[in-house]
Amino acid sequence: MDFSTEREASMTEPQRGAPLDVIAHALRRERTRVGLSLSEVAKRAGIAKSTLSQLESGAGNPSVETLWALSVALDVPFSRLVDPPRPRVQVIRAGEGPAVYSERASYVATLLASCPPNARRDLYLITAEPGQAKTSEPHMPGVVEHVVLAAGRALVGLAEDPVELAPGDYVAYPGDLAHVFQALEPGTAAVMISEHV
Repeated sequence: MDFSTEREASMTEPQRGAPLDVIAHALRRERTRVGLSLSEVAKRAGIAKSTLSQLESGAGNPSVETLWALSVALDVPFSRLVDPPRPRVQVIRAGEGPAVYSERASYVATLLASCPPNARRDLYLITAEPGQAKTSEPHMPGVVEHVVLAAGRALVGLAEDPVELAPGDYVAYPGDLAHVFQALEPGTAAVMISEHV
């Protein structure tokens, strides 16, 4: 699979990425729920107020880093910002689902299942290519990430001491500390469960 070609294609086909209208609605809903202004949410997330305004109006191209920062600023799981309503029986075929790309690494997070009411986990398919590591800032307090490597090899875990994983290997680490995912082979893929309190 040619990752760069797939990424370019997905940027021209909005249905392959996280739908902007879903993100816009979710940002407005969550910002209203917590009673914060555009300026305050933007400040807490470390982004420009104009960027947040564009996202709330359904424009822009948010990176996974921007959406994670906004989820932390709004104190909600990442999935609540990108997941459209789902039918009772859900099938997501390979290459489908709301995907969000890193702006700093060859890394794609595709939401497979968000946390239903009274549960505390989201399920993602991670695809990555060798190159720059995807470094994540701490998420909300109490988040634990569980990763099972499906293909390739990767360094995964806490930023100061990641673990090398091979297919079938599993690692769990605190997501509320800086952490990293770095592909060591082409075609690296993993399943990640983000568990929150």
